[in-house]
Order: sequence, then structure tokens, then C-alpha cells
Amino acid sequence: MSNELLQRLGSLDTACLCDADKALQVGLRVMSSEIRPLCPGLKMAGYAHTVRCHNDFLTVIKALHDAQRQEIIVIDSQNSTKALTGELFPTEAARKGLAGIVNDGPCRDTAAVREIGLPYFARTACPVPGTTNQLFQTQVPIQCGGVTVHPDDVLVGDDDGILVATSQEFEQLIPLAEEIQGKEERMLRRMSTGTGLLEMLNFEEHCDRIKKGEASRLEFKVE
Repeated sequence: MSNELLQRLGSLDTACLCDADKALQVGLRVMSSEIRPLCPGLKMAGYAHTVRCHNDFLTVIKALHDAQRQEIIVIDSQNSTKALTGELFPTEAARKGLAGIVNDGPCRDTAAVREIGLPYFARTACPVPGTTNQLFQTQVPIQCGGVTVHPDDVLVGDDDGILVATSQEFEQLIPLAEEIQGKEERMLRRMSTGTGLLEMLNFEEHCDRIKKGEASRLEFKVE
């Protein structure tokens, strides 16, 4: 597993990765916006350690036992209505050096979870706990947030959402995403000193071409 890959992904916004995918058409899988971060401001990048279960979190405990550093526990709750994660699980995940938890189902202890500092995403909250009577499956392809997640897929998440792809697919996107993010950062610095946004875009030229029915693309004029 590549530390460099995760470090570079961890420095990128999901928005810039999506912009790069728009240009390159690699095919990022974007989870539903209903999967929300409990700890705003944290970025997540790691490898999927998948779990499938329903209203019972014994399999989540197994995944916590088996998962390695840089992995993310990714849970297919199969429409569970009872909490599958709480305060103890992200605490253990942080202790083990895991990269986060993504739960397509209910969680609980949300106020305490926010104090842990681990990237933690869930669909909803519920105080009622699941049972611990069934062992389901781990490390199999699952559905989470409306997309398929395979073991060892890479997940990148921030306040805007969660992206899923293979490491090879992300490697294709990273150079362009870094270029896009760098340009945006330079634009923001120039705007902070008085330069207008439209001065740094080919806005008028783009609009003229659109009106004429010509092919065009809105682009930055900042190197």
C-alpha cells in the first residue's frame, strides 16, 4: 500500500478530484450526499475494509479486529434501523491507526464522536443499539452510499462527500487535480489582493463562442 498515494490524496479536495475526473473521464464513484461527516473539517484517505451486516454490529467488531493501519471500515448496513457504530468503535479505530469509518446506516454517541478526531461518516443517527448475535461478511464487494466498494478500493472524503476508485484510477487523476487545486489557490491569493475573478477566466471569449455555437471551454487564465 502506497503511503505517497494517500499523502497526495489527503492534500487534495474532493472537488478538485471531481474536476479532474470531469476532464479525464476515469469514472470516480461518488457516494450519496446523504452520507455525512460527523467531524467537519477532517479529510480522509485510505483503503476500504468492507463490512456487510444488518441491525447487528458483531461483524463491525470483527472488522475492527482485522483492519490494518490506513484502512477505512466501510459498512453496508442493508438498511439497518439500529446503530451499528458508536463512541467506542472510532476510539479503537483511532488507536489502531485506521483512516476512518464510513457507515451507510445509523450511528450513535455523535457528540462524543466529534471529540475523537477520526474521520467518521454516517447516514443517520439512532440511540438504539444493534445486536451482537450474527456474523455477516467482511472483505467482500458491498454497496455503500449508492456505489459498489471493493476491498482495497481507495476512499477519499471531506466535507463535500466521499469518492471511491481503485488506486490506479486515483493515480491517473492526481496530477491534474493537483494542477487544478494549485491554480485555484493562486486565484484566491490574487483575489485577496484585489484581482477580480472574471479577470482570471476566459469568460467573455467563452460566452461569445457559446453564442456562435462554437466549441468552447471555460478556463483559468492563471499559470
